[in-house]
Amino acid sequence: MQNTIEIVKDVVEQFQKIQRHMEHAKEENAMKTYEGLKQDYLSLKAILQAAGVNLTEIDRIKE
Repeated sequence: MQNTIEIVKDVVEQFQKIQRHMEHAKEENAMKTYEGLKQDYLSLKAILQAAGVNLTEIDRIKE
């Protein structure tokens, strides 16, 4: 069973991956893809905030 730190690490990595994909979708003007990714981004952001993770340094999207 994963401990809390491993779970948070996994969610942070997912969050960063989603942000990279969102940036690429925005550059390519793929707005439907961007909006779909945004839903995942917001869910992961909520989980990280509930876990007490400071998003100041890792949140590049700022939505």
